[in-house]
Amino acid sequence: MLKRLPFILLLFVIQVALADNKAVYAVSELRAEYLEASKDKDAAERFNKKMGKYEEKDPVVLAYKAASEAVMAKYVWNPYSKLKQIRTAAAIFEEAVKLDKDNPEIRFLRFTVEHYVPRYLNLSTNLESDKKVMISSLKSHPDSGVSTEFARTMRDFLLTKDHCTEAEKKELRRISI
Repeated sequence: MLKRLPFILLLFVIQVALADNKAVYAVSELRAEYLEASKDKDAAERFNKKMGKYEEKDPVVLAYKAASEAVMAKYVWNPYSKLKQIRTAAAIFEEAVKLDKDNPEIRFLRFTVEHYVPRYLNLSTNLESDKKVMISSLKSHPDSGVSTEFARTMRDFLLTKDHCTEAEKKELRRISI
């Protein structure tokens, strides 16, 4: 029995490490980390480092990985590095959308990134299609599967600045969330 103890302990440690790895990518935590990363360079670097290790194919988590790349563009000074970050984010967003094309959270993340990319870079080609998915999701809330809190976040973001037309804003204001 004593000879098996190190082996059993090793299995236990591996199991705990794997369980912790799954918890690290909980979407609710990623939302909070992304918000913090958008406001603080150190948080952005931690978030990007963490998401850089993600190798699975969960479409929503991939979208946060893409967002982590995009948010780093905000903090690098070199224009080439900024463009590289945005292109990397765009490629990862494409992968996430291919895996779940109707997911409003994926579309919201891509929309928020593309909206702030300068138009002359020609990297903001999905704004209208992403907006349609988000608005459709908000109209069908709560049946859309999006939490009330996240639905409010999407709606509030769409209602700010020039994200939507006046007609779309009027429609969004009528949605009860």
